[in-house]
Amino acid sequence: MSDMSEQMSKGGMSRRDFLKMSAVAGVGLAVGGAGMYAIERALGSDSTAQAESNPAGEQVPMYGDHQAGIITPQQTYMYLASFRITATSKDGLIRLLKDWTRFADLSTSGGTMRTGDNPNLPPSDTGESLDLPPSRLTATFGFGPSLFGVGGTDRFGIGSKLPMHLKDIPRMPKDNLDPSQSGGDIIVQVCADDQQVAFHAVRNFIRLSTGSASLNWMNEGFISGQPGKTARNLFGFKDGTANESHQTPSGFDQVVWAADDEPAWMNGGSYLAFRKIRMLLEVWDRSSLTDQQNTFGRYKESGAAYGKKEEFDTVDASQLPATAHVRLAKDSKQQIHRRAFSYTDGVDHRTGNVNAGLLFLSYQRDPDTQFVPMLKLMQSSDKLNEYTMHVASGMYACPGGIREGEYIGQKLFES
Repeated sequence: MSDMSEQMSKGGMSRRDFLKMSAVAGVGLAVGGAGMYAIERALGSDSTAQAESNPAGEQVPMYGDHQAGIITPQQTYMYLASFRITATSKDGLIRLLKDWTRFADLSTSGGTMRTGDNPNLPPSDTGESLDLPPSRLTATFGFGPSLFGVGGTDRFGIGSKLPMHLKDIPRMPKDNLDPSQSGGDIIVQVCADDQQVAFHAVRNFIRLSTGSASLNWMNEGFISGQPGKTARNLFGFKDGTANESHQTPSGFDQVVWAADDEPAWMNGGSYLAFRKIRMLLEVWDRSSLTDQQNTFGRYKESGAAYGKKEEFDTVDASQLPATAHVRLAKDSKQQIHRRAFSYTDGVDHRTGNVNAGLLFLSYQRDPDTQFVPMLKLMQSSDKLNEYTMHVASGMYACPGGIREGEYIGQKLFES
């Protein structure tokens, strides 16, 4: 695998080269569903039967101007994993990123490494996604401030390439943050419509990191909605309605993708803001419907803002209570791209209450302008604060997309 890692440098290895080299090296591949079709096409084979077993929409392309999993239509399941890099050299970190890129390439197209030919060695893949389709699997990578030496030493010589807005989210007055659940050198967001496929991917990212990184923390999320309908959070309200206003190429340019004056490696990238927000479900469930709707400023069933009939009707902030969540979001006069998931973490044994809430994820081009002012406004005045606690936080710079033969973050480390 080390020889393959070296060849997967800038422009040095195409997908076809990787698959051929895997076979020559004895690594071998086992694939299911869409993966076999993709491989057969790469190797020049034609299989009509296999093509028919690759349903439209099952595979999300990994390569492009932007990383998948940012504006990709939201999948049902998500794992968010934070890593602390233990590699002591830039070369060691690059090897990890190449290994992760190879695995992401293979798994997002429906493939897995073979379990191995030597029964006396550990299998080269954990195997739980064998025979399963890719299920719109995506893997999105982001780099935290600490990777660039913020708050410490510049371990990898990239401090001069720190993005303009990459810093920890300022602590808010009502925060109750757990440092062990916050931050990290690298974040990996894994999403899929099949939970087992998603878990297989994050499990193998962890396995491949052995000797180069250690897992800081991991969160598991879910969200579900009918096609064409906005999904609901655990309070029963629609979550992400405001995304509709910018979901065009020009809208994404204005809201999501990094500005031209960022370091070149951020071209096509974005900033990921993370907040783990515990929802006090037992308190909420004892609140009247009127109180719940006043908290958001929307009608619970339709999702329409007060004074409106439909979910996507233009919000008139003057019609909403002064402390309503939606009104404060509008008062900030900023847009973000929400990609939140619900979570459940069992029972809080101190209280006997359910430990559950929202894994708030948002992507934006400038968190200093778009996200932080909105957060400050909401933390100071939002009626939703009566029912929530912010328990974890993080900010990450997600590099732009890659071409076949490149690895995640290559422009950061080699340009």
